[in-house]
Amino acid sequence: MVPKGVAIPGFEQLKKNRKLTKIWRFRHIYLFILPAIIWFLVFAYYPMYGILIAFKDYKFNLGILGSPWAGFKYFEQFLNDSSFYNVLRNTLSISALKLIFGFPAPLILALMLNAVMHKKFKRVFQTVSYLPHFVSWVVVVTLLQKILSPNVGLINDIRYQMGLDPIFFMGKPELFYPLVIISDIWKGIGWGSIIYLAALTNIDPHLYEAAEIDGAGRWSKLFKITLPCLTPTIAILLIFSLSGILNAGFDQIWLMQSPATLSVSEILDTYVLKTGLQQGQLAYSTAIGLFKSAISLFLIVAVNKISKRVSDVSLW
Repeated sequence: MVPKGVAIPGFEQLKKNRKLTKIWRFRHIYLFILPAIIWFLVFAYYPMYGILIAFKDYKFNLGILGSPWAGFKYFEQFLNDSSFYNVLRNTLSISALKLIFGFPAPLILALMLNAVMHKKFKRVFQTVSYLPHFVSWVVVVTLLQKILSPNVGLINDIRYQMGLDPIFFMGKPELFYPLVIISDIWKGIGWGSIIYLAALTNIDPHLYEAAEIDGAGRWSKLFKITLPCLTPTIAILLIFSLSGILNAGFDQIWLMQSPATLSVSEILDTYVLKTGLQQGQLAYSTAIGLFKSAISLFLIVAVNKISKRVSDVSLW
């Protein structure tokens, strides 16, 4: 055994050669993950260079490095902006509603599918519930507009036959949030249930057999076995959901947004797009995006720490 602190000639070179030998041995695996590494470097890490714009008085002719420093000027401008509270309120409201109603929906569907004994019906229902995930928000919102149209929409046609006046559903601020939540659940409930269905298959069936011998019913097995076994999975997904509470869903909101619903539909992501690309305030919009990212980073660290203390379940 080599005494601690004693240097052996050539030892570091030997360790380096062993590392190179291992890399060469598993070169096929490294080549397999190389495209993913390149993708992250190009689309995730390289664009972070542009964060500097948030702290600079950006000029096109001077470039990012040549533009003068502005410090926290644009962060202060956003916090003092009259739109700040409205945009933040809308973002948190939509995210909170999606969390309250959308988060448990895949779990409930997975539990219902797990209770179905007819395998053929179960497979068909699973396939049908997955399909909306592969439909883009452009198609989903277009369908909503066609179904809810005050002129040729199915719902208003039924109302007309009943002698009722048509309703412009997509233009009513009070109906915007319900439409957002319902369409979001419809699109994501099937895909979200996959993780829970996978976790359900890992539960030891002997636990259910033992519970049946003890006289446990369906509800008792659900609350005493199924849900406790799913707790780690639920906790991890909840951490991700809470950390992304400032992501209200740009694609969906941008497509469903209209001048009539702007007071309740303007969120951080749409506000950044309008100020950055439409109004040309690149430094200001970058500062808003960085503000959002910093809050999200703080939330994921805080929620992960709380989860680790409360339930010993965490991401790291």
